[in-house]
Order: sequence, then C-alpha cells, then structure tokens
Amino acid sequence: MKGLLLRLSGLDADAENAVRVIGFFDRLITGRAGLDALVRSTAELAGCPVGVHAPGQGLSLRAAAGADVVTPGPAPAGAATRELEGGVVVWVARAGPPLPLDDMLLERFAIATAVLLEHSGVPRPELGDPALVELVLSEDVGTAERSRALHLLGVGPATRLRVLAGTGLDALAGRSALLGRVRAVLATGEGPGPLPDGSRAGIGPELPAIDVARSWAAARTALRFTSAAEPVVWWERLGGLAALDGQLGQADLAELADVRALDRLAGEPHGEDTLAALDALCATGSARKAAAVLHRHHSTMPARLARAEAVLGFDVDSPAGRFRLHLALMLRRLRDNDTGLS
Repeated sequence: MKGLLLRLSGLDADAENAVRVIGFFDRLITGRAGLDALVRSTAELAGCPVGVHAPGQGLSLRAAAGADVVTPGPAPAGAATRELEGGVVVWVARAGPPLPLDDMLLERFAIATAVLLEHSGVPRPELGDPALVELVLSEDVGTAERSRALHLLGVGPATRLRVLAGTGLDALAGRSALLGRVRAVLATGEGPGPLPDGSRAGIGPELPAIDVARSWAAARTALRFTSAAEPVVWWERLGGLAALDGQLGQADLAELADVRALDRLAGEPHGEDTLAALDALCATGSARKAAAVLHRHHSTMPARLARAEAVLGFDVDSPAGRFRLHLALMLRRLRDNDTGLS
C-alpha cells in the first residue's frame, strides 16, 4: 500500500480513484481501527508524514511512511491541515507540491479521525489515577491511549519519569497503582527519596513519559535483585546483570552449585548473619569495612568468611572470589524474588 496515493494520482485523479481513497478510510472506520492504526495506515497511503493533533484530549500523534510506530509530535511547518470540532487538527506534510488526491485524502482522514475519536478506546476522564497509571505502564496499549492517560494524569508525553516497582510502598504519595503483588509508582527527578521502613524497590531508568512502560519493565527487573541487605536497586547500576532476568527459571537457578552452597550456609546456625557478612563484603570490598557496615567487631569476620569459603569451595576475599560470590548472591536473589510480573 505504501505510496498508493502517489501512484493513483499519477494515473488520474478521477472519480474511480477518489472512490478507492474513500473506501480505504471506510474500511478503517467500519473495522473500528484504533487511532494509532489510522495514523500509521494514512501515512502509508499518502507516502509522507501525517498526524492528528487534539490538544484538548492530550493527543498529538504522527507517523511517517514506512514507520512501524506512531510517535507524539506536532505538525511541521507548511503541512496541509484540516480542523475538526473541538480544536482537533489532522495534517499531511508532503515534500513538494500537493498531489491531485491530497484534498480528498485530507477530507477523509479528518472524517475518519472524528469518528474514531468518538468511538475510540482512549481513557475516560472519570478513570482514577490507579487505572490511568496501569494504562500508561501497559505494553499492550497504543500511543493514543497512553498519551490520553498521561494527559489525564497531568503529565506531558515528553516529561521525564522513572518508575518504582516495589513492595511496602503504599504510604508513598503520588501517582501509583497496585499491579498484582507489586506497586508501581511514577516519580520525577533523581529518585523517590527515602522509602518506608521494610519496603523494597527496583528503580527504572528516567525516560520520556510516553516510553515509561520500558522503565516499568526495567524496574521490575531491578526489584528481583533486591534483598534485606540491599532493599533498593537501581536498574542503571545493574549493568550486565540485568540481562540475566528471564534467562533462567527458578528451578535452573536453584540447581547452580554456588546457589546451592549459599542455601546450605543459610541453613546453618547463624546462617543469615553469614550471608549478610558476604553481602557486605561484596558491597564494601574488604572484611574490615564489611564488619563496620554490620556493626560487628572486625575480629568476628575471619571465622565467618572461613566457614563460607569451606562451604563455597573458593576464596571469597580476593577480587576473583568476590566477583564469583557477588554473582552467586545475585542469582540467589533472582531465584527468590519472583515478582509474579516478569
């Protein structure tokens, strides 16, 4: 279909070809296409960028011919436009002179937009914040629905947001929703500030609000790497560890020799204290600093580390050993922290 209008106009802008353009839009209307599909399909038909601008509804959609996605964006200077009721504008931005069928295309694009806006699945104003947050974070909604939900939340599509995914976050103020067992919180700025005692949170990257579903996915990954010793994990700081999420199932992780060894340590008397010492060792890089973090005298560390080395089968107080230990600890967290959303 790409560039069909160009080919039809090159043949003849007669009634038969005009009917073909009308039929194209009629099929989209009767098929109850979404606004994303309308904009994307119209760009393919026209062979140039097109868009819909509905500021009162928080919508500003555009697509280029050959593009697989619809993105937010205003009409470029010089675009041909048609205004609808309520300040809605559709536009076609063709480089060079207009084609004979461009007026017909713009008219039918405007009609289809009016019909689909009336019957579209964009969120209703009466939806509460939790429902709107869930829509914003869903990977299954289109740009139109996400833009509208953001508008109703009072957030522009270019506003920088990051998402927190966590437990024990119910007391946090702001835009949030409980999704399964995990609460999602939309945050602006560098981060959420102090979290409630006993809570855990994975913090996703800061992205434009229209792309915040990706921050939500990253935040859920970060949540799986949290522990009592490290209740807050930032996705950006995971580096290559983030790629491990979803690569191995819980049963596979449980069968790893180093993870099994940590489980044996945890089952011993004072085992959780030993694991806390190992976590602190990885975090600080030295036994003395680890003891200070745990508020223990440094003389208590050698015995704990010696026992850990006996069970693990490698030296934990060397660079290579600490790397292997840290990986084992993170894999154990990944096994134990099934958020139910991954």
